[in-house]
Amino acid sequence: MYRELPIALPGTVAWSVDALGSGGAFVLPDGCMDLIWHEGGILVAGPDTRAHRTTAAGPRAIGLRFAPGLGPTVLGVAADELRDTRVELNQLWSDAAVRRLSDAAERDPLDALAGEVRRRLGAADPPVEATIAARLAAGVSVAEVASALGWSVRKLHRKSLVAFGYGPKMLDRVLRFDRALSAARAGVGFARVAADAGYADQSHLAREVRALAGESLSELLSQPGSAANRST
Repeated sequence: MYRELPIALPGTVAWSVDALGSGGAFVLPDGCMDLIWHEGGILVAGPDTRAHRTTAAGPRAIGLRFAPGLGPTVLGVAADELRDTRVELNQLWSDAAVRRLSDAAERDPLDALAGEVRRRLGAADPPVEATIAARLAAGVSVAEVASALGWSVRKLHRKSLVAFGYGPKMLDRVLRFDRALSAARAGVGFARVAADAGYADQSHLAREVRALAGESLSELLSQPGSAANRST
């Protein structure tokens, strides 16, 4: 079962999952990256462009989900290098760094992960990528976001690949899908969901949901534990 945990880290959601069962978990694209402790080690989940079904690497996992654009700052690796992948942390960090974190996680996985993130973020200001994601999530167009930053659309695309794992248009699709799904889960009718999320019409919404999730919106809502976008 998936549940979210309290944590005082900006742009970060803490979560745990237990006993996924043989069916695993259905993971939807949300623009995020995760740092995950499991009983066999520590891994990183990159940003997804499509839904997939996964099982936890053990009976229990605890993770930190980073808002779009924050993961590369914490992990020290470009998001597009991890797109649609799951890799063990020792492929990204030094053996000494992974060993230190693993040893601390044996005592308290969540505290260890959170402490490492705080140390790596320090007192740094939120990256400009957080502003990009927030504006796209609010429905601002790609061209308007680029203009507000004084960038060309090409520069915005280049920066977005590193920060989010894909270009701003794909990020916009993922964030719009996330808005639509959240509204549908709250009981909003599909026609209103389409209009409020910025789709041309309900058919456009249906096509995008199918393209990103591989299922219809009704099928997504009927899944057990559909409140969780991601677990590993």
